[in-house]
Amino acid sequence: MKDTIVQANNTLTPQELSWLSYRTALMHYRQRPWLLRISWITWIITIATCLVWIFTSQQTAVALGLHGFSGWITFVVRDAISLSTRDNDVLSQVLVTYGAKDNTLILHGQYWRFVAPIFLHANALHIGLNMLNFVVLGLVLERMLGPLRFLFIYLVTGIIASIASFHFSPQDISVGASGAIFGLVGAYSIFIVAHRRAFRFGGIPALGWLVLIIALNLGLGLFVQNVDNAAHVGGLLSGCILGWWFAPLYKQGAQDKLTDVHNLSRRWPLVLLTIIGTLVLAIISLHITNA
Repeated sequence: MKDTIVQANNTLTPQELSWLSYRTALMHYRQRPWLLRISWITWIITIATCLVWIFTSQQTAVALGLHGFSGWITFVVRDAISLSTRDNDVLSQVLVTYGAKDNTLILHGQYWRFVAPIFLHANALHIGLNMLNFVVLGLVLERMLGPLRFLFIYLVTGIIASIASFHFSPQDISVGASGAIFGLVGAYSIFIVAHRRAFRFGGIPALGWLVLIIALNLGLGLFVQNVDNAAHVGGLLSGCILGWWFAPLYKQGAQDKLTDVHNLSRRWPLVLLTIIGTLVLAIISLHITNA
């Protein structure tokens, strides 16, 4: 992806540069053909995740003796909000079969389970809330970050969320995109911090709102069963780090032009370092847990 470059007429003050950098990031895709302005990664991930949920829920319905379309609908409606003990046990078996985070299986070499849980969900409420939050965030963030950076942050924070769950919640069977979604929230929070001069009152109201949303979601995990706060915190913290490294930041360069210094084409060594660091983190966690 080429850098977005806009002309700056004069040497800018820090506040003016922050505002112009913020506006340039938001306007990044508006000057492109309409086909390239669609948040393709957001919609592809959403559709793929929903299809995976339809498949796993259908497999669970069959395992419960509910066959055909009507049987699947019966299962989805019956367990839309909460699951009975029997349904939950069968669903857990199905999710484990298709990639849920299960420490025992990961320790036996099934390392792909650090990735697969991002695309698995339990019931209609679970996937509905996660995909609603993801689409609301994704429609804005993908256009601001660009599709490659958006996908990179989503996948890396999702994997780190799985690693955090593996290490700090070893007894839990875990699925869901919420860790990666927390990663996107963390990246967006850092973007606001970096451009705080572009916001009223130094961005405090905007950051306060994000902190409130984060606190409410993490607080919910303290009182509601089957909420993996370890994954949420892991995704959030890694999202903040990746946001600091990769969220758009336009600076004034030669001939008074603004250039995105965090573009992946400029920071590819840091991309490689991030990938290597994630692998090292997984290896360390595996070694400690297996010790």
